[in-house]
Amino acid sequence: MNLVAILAAAGRHKRRRRVGRGIGSGRGKTCGRGHKGAGARSGAGERLGYEGGQNPTLARFPKRGFSNASFRRRFQTVNVSQLERFESGSRVDAEALARARLIADVGGPVKVLGNGELGKKLTVAASKFSAAAAKKIAEAGGSVEEV
Repeated sequence: MNLVAILAAAGRHKRRRRVGRGIGSGRGKTCGRGHKGAGARSGAGERLGYEGGQNPTLARFPKRGFSNASFRRRFQTVNVSQLERFESGSRVDAEALARARLIADVGGPVKVLGNGELGKKLTVAASKFSAAAAKKIAEAGGSVEEV
């Protein structure tokens, strides 16, 4: 038994507040909700950004312009050094990268970057390659396939 283990466990599990258990508990009768009104009802609470009926901040300011941010392609990046874990002569595609836990989404676009060194001949299939990555894969005797 270790003192740190005891102290770490202390206070980890906070007990839930038991309301409506008599006046002596300090949380009896109205159970901390006050008298009547919306706050006393179940499901009470204001939505995010609600300002008591006045025109909210977001509505007060004019909306102008256009942004392409929502149309951005978010690439999952893999470095050349991370491809060392694959066997020489194998084909490395999104499924293989997902199995190796290098990317999270098999359907999403993948970009291979040129950080690190590669000493194996691999056939790498990805959405995009940096110039340095394509060069290093070719120098190792492998090939690049843009999917």
